[in-house]
Amino acid sequence: MNPMNEQAIFDEIARNDLHFSKAPQAFFHAWKRGVELVGPGLFGNGTQECLNLAVDKWDLCPNVAVIRKTIGTMSSGERVFLAAMVSFYNSKDGGALLKRVGVHGLADLGGLDLERRKIIATLILNYTGW
Repeated sequence: MNPMNEQAIFDEIARNDLHFSKAPQAFFHAWKRGVELVGPGLFGNGTQECLNLAVDKWDLCPNVAVIRKTIGTMSSGERVFLAAMVSFYNSKDGGALLKRVGVHGLADLGGLDLERRKIIATLILNYTGW
């Protein structure tokens, strides 16, 4: 193997390792911002205090049962964003919600405003599993 190719491979591995060592915190930061936008009532224990005191994603799990009941009363952008967030937590429930709100593919996220797009993009880049 060419030494330049070897070094490029090592450099890429190092970049990946560095990224994914920071990914859980970056994911949580974006997740928490998403919860702030949606409102804490649908996450964790449903209180602002829970949001304020959250230290990781587990503190802000979506309340899928409540979300299923209330998602229909939201604007289309709010519904799409919330369903996309739920899909990170549970792909089956999130996928069903995405379908319910009319999302058939990633292009359907194009209706989100810039802030929500950035949150979803950050979640995708830093997702390491729930």
